[in-house]
Amino acid sequence: MIGLLMFFTGLGMLFIGFPVAFTFGAVAVFFGMAAGIIEAFSDGELFIDGIDNGLMMFAMMPHRIWSIMNNTILMAIPLFILMGLILQKTKLAERLLESMGYLFGEIRGGLAISTVLVGSLLAASTGVVGASVVAMGVISLPVMLKYNYSKHLSTGTICAAGTLGQIIPPSIVLIILGDVFNVPVGDLFKAALIPGLVLVAAYVVYILVAAYIKPQIGPSVKLEGQEGISKKKQIMSALFSIIPPLSLIVIVLGSIFAGIATPTESSAIGCTGAVILAILYRKFSFTMLMESSKETVKITAMVFAILIGATAFSMVFTYTGGDALVEQFMLSLPGDKWGFIIMAMLAILVLGFFIDFVEISYIIVPILVPISEVIGINPIWFAILIAMNLQTSFLTPPFGFSLFYLKGVSPKGIKTTDIYTGVIPFIIIQVLVLTSIVVYPDLYGSFIY
Repeated sequence: MIGLLMFFTGLGMLFIGFPVAFTFGAVAVFFGMAAGIIEAFSDGELFIDGIDNGLMMFAMMPHRIWSIMNNTILMAIPLFILMGLILQKTKLAERLLESMGYLFGEIRGGLAISTVLVGSLLAASTGVVGASVVAMGVISLPVMLKYNYSKHLSTGTICAAGTLGQIIPPSIVLIILGDVFNVPVGDLFKAALIPGLVLVAAYVVYILVAAYIKPQIGPSVKLEGQEGISKKKQIMSALFSIIPPLSLIVIVLGSIFAGIATPTESSAIGCTGAVILAILYRKFSFTMLMESSKETVKITAMVFAILIGATAFSMVFTYTGGDALVEQFMLSLPGDKWGFIIMAMLAILVLGFFIDFVEISYIIVPILVPISEVIGINPIWFAILIAMNLQTSFLTPPFGFSLFYLKGVSPKGIKTTDIYTGVIPFIIIQVLVLTSIVVYPDLYGSFIY
């Protein structure tokens, strides 16, 4: 019972606004000591014995921290973050959006399609959701509004495209889930590739159909600067912008899929490639590299602080019997495997409204993994379902993080309700794709199941 009380106390403090890492660490220490004191009193021992019991609960903590420090898989996180930040500072998004706009602008909904395609490329090259949404919100949204695109279609497209970094490799989410599930990250990357591409294709089809039915929401346009430029030159200019980052993506992911390099090694290759691209685009400077490195340290420190706090939390949660209660509840659900999956997906979806994917991955998922093993659920398949679900939670009103990222950089004419309304079709698409992965996993290749 103490474990469940600790769990809901931690969530409540997060909702109030307490820092994540310190919250879970502090809650773990408080309830761990409380559990030790209660155990001592129940055995007729003294208060000081209870303190000793509580301290003994954390005796293995230094070893846990040391194992985290020695985990080579987790080394890929700061390296992929650095890669993404360098590419971001080279104004990669701006170049890609301009080129894609020239290619697809004359098609109905072409600017929205360009945003989706650029979002997928940014996802595969940066893997940072917030950066992608903000970049496209600043660059793409004013352009779409200028050419009379619907506010709903414009905002919904940007939010949906920006969250593709959750599922398209190299995704930070997949790296973390690989560590939690103890499965090769390369296998998760392979399994996530087709679902990610299917999601991109579904977005494009929706935009084409919606713009065909209602031409006023996504009119065909001729971008300023196209006058007097032949289509051949437009294509060549687009290729010059697209091929370098696409080549980097192919090298990074290809080396993993071919078994030539581990995800950690390929992340180092990606960083080197990002620096080369920065030089190619004449955006490299040691100041830029220093700023990217500092931001990488900040983000990485946050992730690993959460991991250490979550480790302490899980130790106390297990010691107090919280995991046994959750397992008993989950195994008693009707429908066996399917009942568990439905409940797990609903829990992750709801929690995703309020807390970040890192907290969910390190706090919630470790509780579910042992239960899934008992039931006999394929870990790669389950991890892909969780990653797709986390992506959906980023979009879902009223607390989806992507919605707030976009609102923060939107022009004054964009209301929060416009963004909420705009993302609904894309949420439906995500739910449909997620359902298809649940029901028909074989359609997504042998890697996923």
